[in-house]
Amino acid sequence: MDVIKLTRELGKAIQQDDRYIAYNLAKKVNDEDAVLQADIERFSEIRKEINEAMCNEDLNKDNLVELDTEMKTVYQKIMSNPNMIVFQGAQTALEDLVNNINQIISMCANGEDPDTCEPQKAGGCTGSCSTCGGCG
Repeated sequence: MDVIKLTRELGKAIQQDDRYIAYNLAKKVNDEDAVLQADIERFSEIRKEINEAMCNEDLNKDNLVELDTEMKTVYQKIMSNPNMIVFQGAQTALEDLVNNINQIISMCANGEDPDTCEPQKAGGCTGSCSTCGGCG
């Protein structure tokens, strides 16, 4: 039994999963949304301007407040875009799938029964720090 070959088969199965397909479709829709892409670009520009302003010896606090306010406004616009909302849901579903797979692999590598070990829900502790996103 070739574990790497089996892993590649798992990769193929993941790419056939509805969650993977939904994620890629949502990503494509986001990439093609001109308004969303313009907002993302503007957000990046503002963040760069804020970084530059904070490094400037002549810090203009009023300008910094304006930039911060604009950045928050643009961020809210990005996050409320219907395409971004769909994308985030699809991304979370795919991440959950991959996290479950990783947990099962880790549990099996730690000696648990592959047929009965169950991944924990998000936020649950698997007992394996290698698969953990942090306590709390």
